[in-house]
Amino acid sequence: MNNLTPAEMVLMRKACEITRDALNYAETLIKPGISTKELDNLVEKFIINSGAYPACKGYEGFPAAICASVNDMVVHGIPNENIILKEGDIISIDLVVNYKGLNGDAARTFPVGKISPEKAKLIEVTKQCFFEGVKHLKVGHRLGELSHAIQEYAEKNGFSVVRELVGHGIGKSMHEPPNVPNYGKVTDGPLVTDNACLAVEPMINMGRKEVWLIEDGWGVVTRDGKASAHYENTVHVTKDGIEILTL
Repeated sequence: MNNLTPAEMVLMRKACEITRDALNYAETLIKPGISTKELDNLVEKFIINSGAYPACKGYEGFPAAICASVNDMVVHGIPNENIILKEGDIISIDLVVNYKGLNGDAARTFPVGKISPEKAKLIEVTKQCFFEGVKHLKVGHRLGELSHAIQEYAEKNGFSVVRELVGHGIGKSMHEPPNVPNYGKVTDGPLVTDNACLAVEPMINMGRKEVWLIEDGWGVVTRDGKASAHYENTVHVTKDGIEILTL
């Protein structure tokens, strides 16, 4: 697991602050009638005006500053001027901010206008999965304790956990070891080390856990067409506890 210097952690915190602020800004824009491309353009300007760079743009060829995933799209939705948000939709916004070489990563699922009680519950449970998980994120403990807690909470509430996509270490690179699954046994995974930075990101489906990769090679959707939600924060773990850097 990564081990950043105190000076690097200052930059990491700044990257995460801008990530948080960019997501809060995105939330103010989300309403029926806006396209995901317009969201992308506005959030990209916000990040650049904050003195940072949208790290998703150009990452392995990804063409946008944000991932904008609507309803049954789990992650990695490419913003498009023809995807217009409508009342009752939910949209997951995932973005990574690079500030002077360090990265912050977070995601939220937002309602578009008034949504169904089922979708509202999905968003809330997905968020709570994160907090249930990080209760078990402790130096010297197995990462599987976090993973198991997320799965247990999701399934207890009648939802399912995506298997093909996981969280990750983060720092100077967007994706670093270790993988951080949202499912598994408490005995799984490596021991959590002091001063680790991790992106913990439950991806929870209303229906079955199975997903498809769509033709553009990026977007991942639920096979049964039911909605999915995503909640992510960058977390710094030390012997003194955890600090959620993107809140």
